[in-house]
Amino acid sequence: MTQRIVIENAAVATVDAADTEYATGHVVVADHLIESVGAGPAPAGLEDVARRIDGTGHLVTPGLVNTHHHFYQWLTRGLAQDSNLFNWLVELYPTWARIDEPMVYAAAAGSLAVMARGGVTTAMDHHYVFPRGTGDLLGAEIRAAAELGVRFTAARGSMDRGESSGGLPPDFAVETTEEALLATEAAIDTHHDASFASMLRIAAAPCSPFSVSTELMREAATLARRKGVRLHTHGSETVEEEKFCHELFGMGPTDYFESTGWLGGDVWMAHCVHMNDSDIAAFARTGTGVAHCPSSNARLAAGIARVPEMLAAGVPVGLGVDGTASNESGELHTELRNALLINRLRGGEKALNARQALRLGTYGGAQVLGRAAEIGSLEAGKLADLVLWKVDTVAHASIADPVAALVLGAPAPVTLSLVNGRTVVEDGRLARADEDALARLTRAEARRLAEIAGLA
Repeated sequence: MTQRIVIENAAVATVDAADTEYATGHVVVADHLIESVGAGPAPAGLEDVARRIDGTGHLVTPGLVNTHHHFYQWLTRGLAQDSNLFNWLVELYPTWARIDEPMVYAAAAGSLAVMARGGVTTAMDHHYVFPRGTGDLLGAEIRAAAELGVRFTAARGSMDRGESSGGLPPDFAVETTEEALLATEAAIDTHHDASFASMLRIAAAPCSPFSVSTELMREAATLARRKGVRLHTHGSETVEEEKFCHELFGMGPTDYFESTGWLGGDVWMAHCVHMNDSDIAAFARTGTGVAHCPSSNARLAAGIARVPEMLAAGVPVGLGVDGTASNESGELHTELRNALLINRLRGGEKALNARQALRLGTYGGAQVLGRAAEIGSLEAGKLADLVLWKVDTVAHASIADPVAALVLGAPAPVTLSLVNGRTVVEDGRLARADEDALARLTRAEARRLAEIAGLA
């Protein structure tokens, strides 16, 4: 029997191709799908309505889609506060290399909890630190996502270039090339679900040009395409990376990526801050996506990505929290505002508007993860991943435009969040987890890591 959820009397921002909005409208969910979206009340005579919600004072949007993160960093927030990327990595790698399965589970649960409370319905994580003999780290993240009910893309990362080979991570924190490729293939075979409405997908994700050999980059691309999964890595994040690529490979990051098979419609890169016109044209020509991480880029003084130019060229762009050691809030909904503000600092008052920012965090993210046919907009037949934001509190009540209230105003409370039509957040609280217990768990595991790493 079909079960329906009906939301009425709410403002609706569909983020469809026409950016259709309704000042007062409805959304009807039937099981795990959106059945109808439109102006005014829901169609009369609906049967099997399990829940009817009065959305007065609320805005309904697609669920937010996070396109870049490192969950394990939840345990090292607040460290290396005044460092650029390379110094930050060198300072933190020795601590990160001591993580284990219980730590990663706690960090993933904490990261996912905060994002879900802030409207994220699809999460992504790029995990690339695999110390030997520390358990099933990727499985720990997958378990945490399933328990909270969040749709998840797990990017199985890897590093095979340690300090002795000119990389930044200590040698004991990296894998061999063969180990990385075998483990990535095993993760795909064990976990990847390519079906419509899938709650879990795997991507192949060598870490970055300065921590990965050219062989691993090339072989990972071949593996991913043989298995039909997407590819993810860091790209063009800092001027130091640009210099590194020229010194080591004799070319810039984008040309290097193209030479290793890493441009294409099945690829997305995190950051892409230092991109010239030719780089942007190459991404647009090949359909390569970008995960824009404004808060992390500001925290590490990496620079401001040329997002307006990317969008104008047709590059798919989504938003990313990035690891919480470089974005301690860990919340994607704040990135809507930060993306708009930071891009205006570089490009002027018309560089990005509120609706473009919302699109980056929803449909843009779905594009980047290869799921735009399923999620990212409120349209009949798409998956019922949506958020009901309360925008009539004292923090928002004088902003007449609900999208502006969400993007430019204070963080809006989440009254309801659905993934596949199932409740993940209700009245600002997680529906499937004890938040106080999660806080205790993450605090304890962060303390244990600090003690092991000699920081406590």
